[in-house]
Amino acid sequence: MPSAMEGSEGGEEGEILHYEETEDDNVSPTDLSELLKEGTKESHDRAENTQFVKDFLKGRIKKELFKLATVALYFTYSALEEEMDHNKDNPVFAPLYFPLELHRKEALLKDLKYFYGEDWKEKVQCSEATQHYVDRIHHVGQHEPELLVAHAYTRYMGDLSGGQVLKKVAQRALKLPTTEEGIQFYVFDNISNAQQFKQLYRARMNALDLDKNTKERIVEEANRAFRFNMQVFDELDKIGRSLTEEAQDGGFPVHDGKGDLRKCPYYADKLGKAGAGCPYHAAVALVKQPLVQLILAACVAVAAGAAAWYMM
Repeated sequence: MPSAMEGSEGGEEGEILHYEETEDDNVSPTDLSELLKEGTKESHDRAENTQFVKDFLKGRIKKELFKLATVALYFTYSALEEEMDHNKDNPVFAPLYFPLELHRKEALLKDLKYFYGEDWKEKVQCSEATQHYVDRIHHVGQHEPELLVAHAYTRYMGDLSGGQVLKKVAQRALKLPTTEEGIQFYVFDNISNAQQFKQLYRARMNALDLDKNTKERIVEEANRAFRFNMQVFDELDKIGRSLTEEAQDGGFPVHDGKGDLRKCPYYADKLGKAGAGCPYHAAVALVKQPLVQLILAACVAVAAGAAAWYMM
C-alpha cells in the first residue's frame, strides 16, 4: 500500500514520496490543501522510511507479499468507496466525488483475479491491521463524514503521484506483463493528465465550506490514516520476513534436487548460460561416475576402519 503517500513522479525512486506541489498564487496558508501538506509532512517522512516501503522502492518485493498488499488495498478501497457512495450528496464531501476518475475497487478486482484466479474470494481474507483501517473508514463515513476527505486525499492523491513510480517498480521487479495485468490498481484510464487532476482536486478541497476546527480535525484524521497505512506496512514486513519461497536481494532458493533440471531455479535464473548446470544435479551426476564411486567407497572403508580402531 505504499501509494498512500502523495509524491513526485520524477527523480530517484527513493525520493518519490516527497511532496510535489505546483506553485499557485491563489493558494492561502489556511486552505485545506496547504494545511494537509504542512500538517502531514512528518507522517510522510515516517511512512516512506518503513522497511516495507524502502524495500519496495528498491525493487526488493516478493510476489507473494505484493499479492497480500493488493488484498489489503482491495479491502481498504472497498470500505472507502462504499462510504464515499453513501456520502456522494453530502455537501461536506460531494465536490470530491469522482467515481469514474478515481475509484479503484474494480481495478483491484482485476488484479486479484490475475493473481489468485476466478475463485479469489475463497483465497483471501482481511488482515488484522487492514481491518482496523477499514473499521475507522466506516466509522468516519457513518458518523463523521466531514473527515472522509482526509482518507480520500491520503489514498487517491498518493496513487496519482508516487504510486505511478511504484507501478513501474513492481512491473519490473516481479516481471509482470507489459499489458499491465496485476497492476491495474495504478492505471487511471479516465485521467489524461494526473497533475491537472490533482490541481482540480485540491481546488475542490479548498472550496469546501469548513471552519478552522473542522480543517484541523481533517488534518488530524489524515495523520491517523497514515498511521493505519504504516501499521499495514509493518504487518506486511513481518509477513515478508517469514516467506521463504522467494529470495530477496537477487538471491535464489536452494534447490532440493527434485524435478526437472530445466526447472531448477538456480539453473534457469541464476546461471542462464548455455552448458551451465544446476549445482545439485551436477553433484549427483559426478557421484554416478564409476571412478568417483570407487574413491568414495575407499574413503568410507578407511573411515569405518578408523572408527572401529577408536572404539576398541
